[in-house]
Amino acid sequence: MENDLDKTNSAEAPVSRTFLRNPIVLGTAAVILGAAVYFVFIKTPAPSTPPQAHLPVGPQEQEYAAKLQFGNFAMSRAENFLHQEVTIISGDVLNTGDRTIRAAEVTLTFQDDMNQIVLRDARPLFAPQTPPLAPGKSYHFEISFDHIPPSWNVQVPSVRVTGLQLGTSQ
Repeated sequence: MENDLDKTNSAEAPVSRTFLRNPIVLGTAAVILGAAVYFVFIKTPAPSTPPQAHLPVGPQEQEYAAKLQFGNFAMSRAENFLHQEVTIISGDVLNTGDRTIRAAEVTLTFQDDMNQIVLRDARPLFAPQTPPLAPGKSYHFEISFDHIPPSWNVQVPSVRVTGLQLGTSQ
């Protein structure tokens, strides 16, 4: 013997289950569709930048790199025109060899307190308009960095010559 109350509840149960499933299905479909639109239309791959021309690092350049002595390192901070803090690494390089250096590239390696690398960046040592570095001469350089990870241990980075363009012997 069923009363009217039981008939009403049993008749509405399938309708309410279907109603609860529709928003979930529709919501899931909307999320999937939104993600597909984002990955297909909005998140386009970054345009590939042409590779930066690096200076030669053949056996001759590697051998001569040992004749460059770095010293007098200093670090300073300044504010750029966008009011961002810039870290400047400066120092001197002495050419103890017998050849002129037309251009040089160095890689600076910044570490954290656990001696793990937090930034490694290759930069030209001389500005393009700088005259060649003659044997026995030194050159004062400054290299600025807009962003160094906050985990940096604030110690002078290691400097390694990673490219040279040599001139003639003297």
